[in-house]
Amino acid sequence: MNRRPGLSARLKLTISYAGFLLLAGALLLAVVWVFLLRYVPDNQQGLLGVAPNQRVLLRVFVPPAAAALAFLLVFGVLGGWILAGRMLAPLTRIADAARMASDESLSHRIRMEGRKDEFRELADVFDTMLEQLESHVAEQQRFAANASHELRTPLAISQTLLDVARNDPARDQRELIERLHTVNTRAIDLTEALLLLSRGDRGFTSEPVELSLIAEEAAETLLSLAEKRRITLDVTGEATQTVGSAALIRRMVTNLVQNGIVHNLPAGGTVTVHTESQHDASVLRVENTGHPVPAELVPTLTEAFQRGTERIRTDEHAGVGLGLAIVHSIVRAHDGILDLRPRAGGGLLVTVRLPGHLS
Repeated sequence: MNRRPGLSARLKLTISYAGFLLLAGALLLAVVWVFLLRYVPDNQQGLLGVAPNQRVLLRVFVPPAAAALAFLLVFGVLGGWILAGRMLAPLTRIADAARMASDESLSHRIRMEGRKDEFRELADVFDTMLEQLESHVAEQQRFAANASHELRTPLAISQTLLDVARNDPARDQRELIERLHTVNTRAIDLTEALLLLSRGDRGFTSEPVELSLIAEEAAETLLSLAEKRRITLDVTGEATQTVGSAALIRRMVTNLVQNGIVHNLPAGGTVTVHTESQHDASVLRVENTGHPVPAELVPTLTEAFQRGTERIRTDEHAGVGLGLAIVHSIVRAHDGILDLRPRAGGGLLVTVRLPGHLS
C-alpha cells in the first residue's frame, strides 16, 4: 500500500528499541566507569609495579566497549525490526479487513486467535462492527428492493387499466376512473409513508406534547373505521406529557390504533388505548384482540413490508406494510422504547415509553 512520505510505525518502533538498547549499554558502561575505573590509580608504574593503572585499563577497555555498543546497536535494529513486525501483525490484519470493507466486501472477519490482549479486543470490536454494518446494509438493500416492488405494483396496475381502456373504448369509464383513483391513492399513501420513514430519525423541533389528547384525537379520527368493522374502541388513562414532535407522535399513535383496528377479529373485537405516567416516562399502551400472533413473528413486525401471513388484508385499509416500521422509527427518534407482545387470547399488546415532560 502506498503511504505518504515519512517513517512507518514499524521503523519508528525499531529505532525506539535500538535507541533504548544503546542507551542502556551506554549507562552500563558509565556505571562501570563511575564505580570501578575511577578508583584505579592513575600512574605510570601501577600499584607496586604489579597492578595496571587507569590509562592501561582504559586502553584495554574502551575498544571492546565500543564494539559492544556497536553490536548492541545492530542487535537492537534487527531485533527491534523483527519484534515490531510481530507486534504490528494484528494491526496489519485489521487494516486488510478495513481495506476489504472499503471495497464493499463486508463478509470478511478477522477472527483473531490467541490471548485476549488489546489487539485481540480491537479485532473483536472491529468484527462486531463489520457484522452490524453488513446487517444494516443488507436491511437497506431489502428495504430498497421491497420499496421498488411496492411502488412498481400500483404503476403496473394503472398501466394495465389504461391499456384495457385504450383497447376497449366502450368500457365503462366511471369504473375505470374509480379503480385508477383507488390505485393512485395507494401509491400516494405508500410514497408518503416512505418519505415519513426516511425522515423519522432526522432532527426535529421538540415541544411539550400532551400524549393523552393525541390518543383521543387518533381514536376519534378512526372511530368510523372501528364502527364499520364492529370493533369497540376505548381510550382510558390519565393525562401525560412528553417532549418531541407533535406531528410525528400523532402519526405514531394513529398508526398503532389503525393497526389494532385492521388486524383484529372480523367482528366483536376491541382496541384499548391507555396512557399513563410512570416515574420520568410517558407510557402509551395499545391493546387489541385478534388472531393469535406467533412469538417468533413479533420481532419482524417492525421491519418494513413485513406483514406476516396471519396479518395480511386486501381491503382499502390493508396498508403498505410500513405502519409499525414508521412507529419504530418515530419512537427511536424520540429516544423511547417500543415493546410488542402477543396476547394470550390473540391479538397484540404494544407499549411505547417516551421521555416524560419535566414542567
